[in-house]
Amino acid sequence: MSEPVLALDIGGTKIAAALVTGGHVGEVCRVATPASQGPEAVVAAAVAVAKEARGESRPVLVGIGSAGVIDSTNGVVTHATDALPGWAGTVLARGVSEGLGLAAYALNDVHAHALGEASFGAGRGLRDVLLVAVGTGVGGAVVHRGEVIFGAHAVAGHLGHIPASEAAGLPCTCGRVGHLEALASGPGLAAALRREGGSAQNGRDVVVQAGQLGAAGEAARAVLTLGGVALGRVIGGLVNTLDPDVVVLAGSVADAGLIWWEAVQDGVRQEAMDAVRGIPLVPAGAGAAAALLGAAHFAMTRHASTTVADDGQGL
Repeated sequence: MSEPVLALDIGGTKIAAALVTGGHVGEVCRVATPASQGPEAVVAAAVAVAKEARGESRPVLVGIGSAGVIDSTNGVVTHATDALPGWAGTVLARGVSEGLGLAAYALNDVHAHALGEASFGAGRGLRDVLLVAVGTGVGGAVVHRGEVIFGAHAVAGHLGHIPASEAAGLPCTCGRVGHLEALASGPGLAAALRREGGSAQNGRDVVVQAGQLGAAGEAARAVLTLGGVALGRVIGGLVNTLDPDVVVLAGSVADAGLIWWEAVQDGVRQEAMDAVRGIPLVPAGAGAAAALLGAAHFAMTRHASTTVADDGQGL
């Protein structure tokens, strides 16, 4: 990425924008997501903060990482949660392109995060990278030879919706029951602690209490361990299936500390076959800008391939 690319990261609570040049992220501008005002307001806010980040520079493209299931071929949101009401059906890439006067390319935010980690972070230089993002939800993505595996319906990587025996009977955000996200996500950990008689509003509360003495601390540590083992067992199954070079753990819950990390590793050991039990689990390395890096990288590679196709070459 030798020429500047304008990158956007659109989430349910905030929108971030920055210029990305040669793998370097410039000053990041942020604005609250006007989710309750509808998709047109969200796109308008994204365009406005992108203009602020652009300043007087002249980027050549826009890369967008966004919450929701994104048809990256057409830049359209096909499905979304209630975090962004009405977001499904939004023609995202075209809306941003028209607002900025630049070609725009869009993909899911976790897919963008994985691409950023694989290209510039903990997976740099490796062929196959599995990203596992654990925060408000549990997401993931696979990057193979520098390209995200999107799947036939652009939903590849939704590992939070893999069944987990530890989550049996628990309601999931997708409307099903017994999925990993219902237990291993930040809200899932908090709910698990409340079921044990504790008090927690989010995953961070659980982590804080896990460092305390007494019954409250013991309960929080047990919840972190259960959620970590459940996540690790799912990762172990995925490692058996995908055989990646590395598993990168990202998201707010990945900062939970040694108890959680050891539990995840224990869960992986329970399920991973001997041939892949040694695959490293490492923390994310690209930082908070990973999704912006990935979105910019995706825009550059997709634009380059589109240009070649338009020239009648490489088909």
